[in-house]
Amino acid sequence: MATTRRVSRVAELIKREVSQMLLSGIKDDRVGTGMVSVTDVDVSGDLQHAKIYVSIYGSDEAKVETMAGLKSATGYVRSELGARVRLRRTPEVVFVEDRSIERGNKVLSLLNQLENNRPSESQASDDSTDEDDDFPD
Repeated sequence: MATTRRVSRVAELIKREVSQMLLSGIKDDRVGTGMVSVTDVDVSGDLQHAKIYVSIYGSDEAKVETMAGLKSATGYVRSELGARVRLRRTPEVVFVEDRSIERGNKVLSLLNQLENNRPSESQASDDSTDEDDDFPD
């Protein structure tokens, strides 16, 4: 088992190298249909498996095409990682779509809606009365 520090270093190295491959290495046209960025890499403790989380900007159709292109390029990505990163064994690579940015935007828009529908402070202070008057001591 590798140490936690080594696992995180390998994950960062894989993230950097795969990001470079997405910019210039992968020739599949499907990968170019949406803007793709590597958001995170999760490497197993034995350094045998790597989940690469990617964020894809574009329509749902472009996202599906891009994920299909990435899945077909896993062999190329793994072989390139083997050449670029010095490890005893190159980890198995799996691409996972990261939708956290979309969820974050949705939460922000919901919060903004709540803020816009909220009564202003002057109305709230006028509507509030001494609630203690309603209850006997």
